Amino acid sequence: MRSVKRATIAGTFGYVPDNILTNHDLEQIVDTSDEWILARTGIQQRRILQGPNLGTSFMAIKAVEGLLAKTNTDPTSIDLLICATITPDMITPATANIITDALAMTNAFSYDLQAACSGFLYALDTAAQFIASGRAKKVVVVGADKMSSITNYKDRATCILFGDGAGAVLVTQDGPNEPSYGIMDTICKTDGSGQHMLYQKAGGSRLPASHETIDNQQHYIHQEGQSVFKAAVTCMSEVIMEIMLRNHLTPEDISYLVPHQANKRILSAIANRIGLSMDKVMVNIEKFGNTTAATIPLCLWEYEQKLKKGDKLILAVFGGGFTWGSIYLTWGYDS
Repeated sequence: MRSVKRATIAGTFGYVPDNILTNHDLEQIVDTSDEWILARTGIQQRRILQGPNLGTSFMAIKAVEGLLAKTNTDPTSIDLLICATITPDMITPATANIITDALAMTNAFSYDLQAACSGFLYALDTAAQFIASGRAKKVVVVGADKMSSITNYKDRATCILFGDGAGAVLVTQDGPNEPSYGIMDTICKTDGSGQHMLYQKAGGSRLPASHETIDNQQHYIHQEGQSVFKAAVTCMSEVIMEIMLRNHLTPEDISYLVPHQANKRILSAIANRIGLSMDKVMVNIEKFGNTTAATIPLCLWEYEQKLKKGDKLILAVFGGGFTWGSIYLTWGYDS
C-alpha cells in the first residue's frame, strides 16, 4: 500500500468582475491601439473590479464560495486555506483570514503566500505537502489579484497587460482504493537577481508610502518588458522539459499544458520549444489579460468541462522575483 498521501484537485471555480476594459477603451486613455496590443500580447480585453472598498478578498470570497457550493463542501470541513496574492486587501490581516471569516471556515487556519505570478503554483505545492504529511485532509487554494490597484494607466507598457480576477481549487487526498491521481511531481525555482526587472518600487518597509513616493508614481508595477519576456520563455520551457524528462513524459502524453497567462507570444514560444501544438495549451489571456496569481486556476475553471479523469496536465509559471516552476498532475475526476 502506498504510504505517501497524494493530493488531488477535486473541484475548481473562478470569478471575474463584470466590468470589461477593452483595447478600444485603452485607446482613449493611453497612446496605444487595439492592433498594437493584440499583436504584442494576444489580449483583447480584461476585467476590472470597480466599487468602493472592494479589494482582492471580494473576488476571492466569490470564487471560494462558488467552489464550496459546486463541490458540496461544508466550510467547517476545510482544514487550511492559502491565498496567493500580491495585492492583499491590507498588509495585515492576511486576505486569507478575511476569506475564512466571511465563509465561516471556523476550523481552518489560513495565510497569504506571495510569489507574484508563481503564487498559485507555489501555494498548490504547499497544499500538497500538508496533504502528504496528514496535517490536512481538505485544503482550499485560491489565487486572486486586483492588479488594477497597482497598474499605472499612463504607462502603455504595463496597463495593457493586467486584469483582475480570482480562481480557487479544492485539494483533497486521493482515495486509498484508487489508482494514483493528483499531483505527481513539482519543481519550484527562484533567481533573486531578477528582482528589479519586475517589481513595485514603493510601499514596503524599504520605501514606505509618502507624499514623495506617491508623487513619483512608485506604487505601480514596474517591468522591464524584453528582459522579462526572454526570461519567462527560457525558464518556463526549461522547467517544463525538466519535469517531463524526469517523469518520462513525451508531448504526446500531455493532455494540456496550463501556463501562466502573461503574453500569448510567450505561450506560443514555449509550446514551440517543447514540441506541443497550441491546441494542447490552455489559453484565455484574450479575455482576462494577466491576472497574476489567478491565471492558472481561471484556466482550470474554464477548461474543466474538457478534462477527463486521468488526463495528464503540466502547469507552468513565471513571475516577479524571479520565481518560476512546474507541476505535473493527473486529473482526478470527469467533469
